[in-house]
Amino acid sequence: MNIENTKAQMRKGVLEYCILSVLNNKDLYASEILEHLKQAKLLVVEGTLYPLLTRLKNAELLQYRWEESTGGPPRKYYTLTDLGKKFLAELDQTWNELNQAVQQVTQQ
Repeated sequence: MNIENTKAQMRKGVLEYCILSVLNNKDLYASEILEHLKQAKLLVVEGTLYPLLTRLKNAELLQYRWEESTGGPPRKYYTLTDLGKKFLAELDQTWNELNQAVQQVTQQ
């Protein structure tokens, strides 16, 4: 069994939750989202991020707006919708329960 594949699958499983969490603090454009994830050692590339953002938008958890940039083309800023905030609150609860369960099982 390939450990790198298993690690990648674990990261992939929490990526949507992490994206929603990052956007809970403020509106960001894709490069800023990537930077937050990279700082947390969640190695994500644009080819992974954009389909996730589209899926979250199509699920009405995110919306976006275009803003002019002083240093280049306009930027698409993503923000949580009200539904996205409720969804994130449920994920927070689920994550806390899951985290406690995993800690209990792995610390025996």
